[in-house]
Amino acid sequence: MKAWISGEASGMAHVAPGERAMPEPGARDLLVRVLYGALNFSDVLMIEDGYQVRPPRPFVLGQELVGVVEQAPAGSVLRPGDTVAGKVDWGAFAEYALLREDMAIPVPAGFSPAQAAALPVSYLTAMVALVTCGELKAGETVLVHAAAGAVGLASVEIAVAMGARVIATAGAVARLAPALARGAAHGVSYGDPDWYGQVKDLTGGQGADVIVDPVGGQVGEDSLRCIARDGRLLIVGFASGRMPRLAANRLLLKRASARGVYWNHDRDGPMLAEMTRRISDLAARGAISPLIGETYPFADLPRALADLAGRKVTGKALLRMGEAQ
Repeated sequence: MKAWISGEASGMAHVAPGERAMPEPGARDLLVRVLYGALNFSDVLMIEDGYQVRPPRPFVLGQELVGVVEQAPAGSVLRPGDTVAGKVDWGAFAEYALLREDMAIPVPAGFSPAQAAALPVSYLTAMVALVTCGELKAGETVLVHAAAGAVGLASVEIAVAMGARVIATAGAVARLAPALARGAAHGVSYGDPDWYGQVKDLTGGQGADVIVDPVGGQVGEDSLRCIARDGRLLIVGFASGRMPRLAANRLLLKRASARGVYWNHDRDGPMLAEMTRRISDLAARGAISPLIGETYPFADLPRALADLAGRKVTGKALLRMGEAQ
């Protein structure tokens, strides 16, 4: 089968298409014919050996997919022909992949396979951030950074559905339109040096109760300038390329907390099952509608990764396999 492979050394110079043997499913695995692989910033980090998960090289790239079940374990509720989305440790950017049955999400009614490809990582991360880590309550104010990206837009939709008031940020005002269309009350560009002052003005000087930060760096550090008393800063990632150096005095004076957002199916199975159920409920209510920013043909993975790293993608970027439309 054809696949995109990160070779014996790190870096994009060692990423190339190649042939791999068909994967052999284990007792808990679905064999899935991949329709789309979904791109995540962690793919870029994994190529550079900068992610916490480091597969043995060489390895097949990709951590998120949607596809058709070809084989299912005995006794499975899923059957060959079912379309499912799912998170894998790696191996999604290939014609076939193995997906653990407990990590499979049936495509919600009314969703295209392409839309469902955004659920297993982006929406699950946003749900874990806001519900489990942020303990968001209706009526609170949520500041969502990088709201043009997949996790950011998912956070906007979920926070709005939970009854929160959302302030969305992006590197440029022009990139805020999708977040505003999905219910964000205000949009602010963190390209403005005083963006945190604008957030304070929009909240009557109180600041944001919950801050979702996939950016890190200076944006993460300045977030503590506009966090509310008892606020929660949720550290989702470091798309800026730099981890924030958080000022402990600002946390102390606001009695605020900074929490990392990370999940793993082996350690967090019951919690993730509940978060997935909540996502399915929102989908059934029409409260979420994943935005697919661009779909790239299989041969264009390097361009897709460059666009993602350069923040040229709005919403979710997909890699199309085979007959997927």
